[in-house]
Amino acid sequence: MLNNSFSKFAIWVVVALVLFTVFKQYDGAGQVTEGVSYSQFMSDAKQDKVASVEIQGSNLTVTPSSGTRPYTLTAPNDLWMVGDLVREGVKVTAKQPEQPSFLLSALISWFPMLLLIGVWFFFMRQMQGGGKGGAFSFGKSRARMLDESTNQITFSDVAGCDEAKEDVRELVDFLREPARFQRLGGRIPRGVLMVGPPGTGKTLLAKAIAGEAKVPFFSISGSDFVEMFVGVGASRVRDMFENAKKQAPCIIFIDEIDAVGRQRGAGVGGGNDEREQTLNQMLVEMDGFESGQSVIVIAATNRPDVLDPALLRPGRFDRQVVVSLPDVRGREQILNVHMRKVPLAPNVEASVIARGTPGFSGADLANIVNEAALFAARRSGRTVNMMDFENAKDKIIMGAERRSIVMPEEERKNTAYHESGHAIVARMLPKTDPVHKVTIIPRGRALGVTMQLPEGDRYSMDKERLLNTIAVLFGGRIAEEIFMNQMTTGASNDFERATAIARDIVTRYGMTESLGPMVYAENENEVFLGRSVTKTTHVSEATMQKVDAEIRSIIDEQYSVARRIIEANTDKMHIMAKALLEWETINADQINDIMNGRPPRPPEDPEPTGDSPDTPPPSSGPARKDPGSDKATVTA
Repeated sequence: MLNNSFSKFAIWVVVALVLFTVFKQYDGAGQVTEGVSYSQFMSDAKQDKVASVEIQGSNLTVTPSSGTRPYTLTAPNDLWMVGDLVREGVKVTAKQPEQPSFLLSALISWFPMLLLIGVWFFFMRQMQGGGKGGAFSFGKSRARMLDESTNQITFSDVAGCDEAKEDVRELVDFLREPARFQRLGGRIPRGVLMVGPPGTGKTLLAKAIAGEAKVPFFSISGSDFVEMFVGVGASRVRDMFENAKKQAPCIIFIDEIDAVGRQRGAGVGGGNDEREQTLNQMLVEMDGFESGQSVIVIAATNRPDVLDPALLRPGRFDRQVVVSLPDVRGREQILNVHMRKVPLAPNVEASVIARGTPGFSGADLANIVNEAALFAARRSGRTVNMMDFENAKDKIIMGAERRSIVMPEEERKNTAYHESGHAIVARMLPKTDPVHKVTIIPRGRALGVTMQLPEGDRYSMDKERLLNTIAVLFGGRIAEEIFMNQMTTGASNDFERATAIARDIVTRYGMTESLGPMVYAENENEVFLGRSVTKTTHVSEATMQKVDAEIRSIIDEQYSVARRIIEANTDKMHIMAKALLEWETINADQINDIMNGRPPRPPEDPEPTGDSPDTPPPSSGPARKDPGSDKATVTA
């Protein structure tokens, strides 16, 4: 890096010196002392005040007869000047104008072209990443190789995906002892496709396979293959596989393979020819491995539905490993891995944090640990305590606090009743996630937040839970109508979510008696997904009218349910809204006090400025998980 920067600096210095020399040459050639006018010079010549004149081009060097310092002036195009000077007895001499040297003339004439060529080479090198070979390395592979010394990641660094690790463990055994499999006629999968949501550790697992097997690891992104030049991607695929065969046994890891492996022929105009050529070359290379080559291709994607079927057939990516979101035990293991580098207070329990973060991926949990460390640093703490993790969790789930916003008192009161409506309805209905925290401090884009945490990992939802979720969403608007006698725009997102759930109940889940178990949803695939080009529908207009009527019925019914609950608990609504206006945030313990008819306990002391003692987090009961979104439910 240092040598590269120095070479660029040296080139610019040389260019600057050349330009300076050229301009200096022309500047020196045109130096003229404009002290005496031409008419004054001719008058002095007639009065015998000029001894001699030297003519060089259009410049005159005049030597006065009085012995004073010579001066220079520019002569006009006067044909009779020399004759007039000779008649007056002035000595006239001529001198050939100075010509620039041949080297300088050649440099001046060729400099623009050389400059354009240099700029072209510079930009071509930058476009190709400045790699080895420069502008002529179009078809060279851009895969980065990690050897045994640089890749220290093992299976002990990967947590929360035990099933996926078991699926790929035999790859490690094959790379270590291929003869044991070949002796029995077995063939290891040539390609392994890792499928899962973002942040679940697909790339980390691939590195761990190479680290365990102690073999070279070639890593490249799917977007690194395709360039603006036709044929570059296919050439890079060939070069990458050639390099991998020389390093066999090894692993090739292609991240985000959907960037180059999308279904061929999709989209308007038949797709991208360059991308399809790259995909065709990849298919040929994966199918052309010699037997016993010991080169395994691992790819990762979170969009397996858009991949070309030829990639997924046996002999190419013939094994799919699902890396799903971790359960509560997996989240605890992931937290323990990330907490190794963080000084923890004695009251920190990874199991409690894991129960309170349902639906979080490994990347989300790493972010929580990092945010908790930042909270501890802001209060100048020596260790990270449980309150820091609680604050970090609230920030990630509900958004960052915006305490700088100054809300009018009437709007604060409206927000307090709005959030109280969500919380009361959620507490009174069965099969709803318990309310973990309610706040009227603006967070993210919301003026207030009601957070519900699921009690455990849940993978499906029944009709009653879906209907009760709709009623909880309507609680905010109903509270505004009853206690504030107004309607605000704050419930717009609640209505969007409630309508979407009701529409799914009718059109996707088949949970209504009148329409029965049939799917009425339209094809929602878009062009960029690599499937269909236009939307199609197989539902008549009369049926869609019945669908709309059923959706309207569900919404009206749940709106009435939420209204009856709030009207029957007006005293609790007033107490909760008053607590929110006074303390701005109430937790599960204070909500339990209100619902049980007791005065809410005051909030706990603010978080400490030091580390002794560490303040425990507010109790929220068992943490829970929302099955629909696999996340905590946040209602604004």
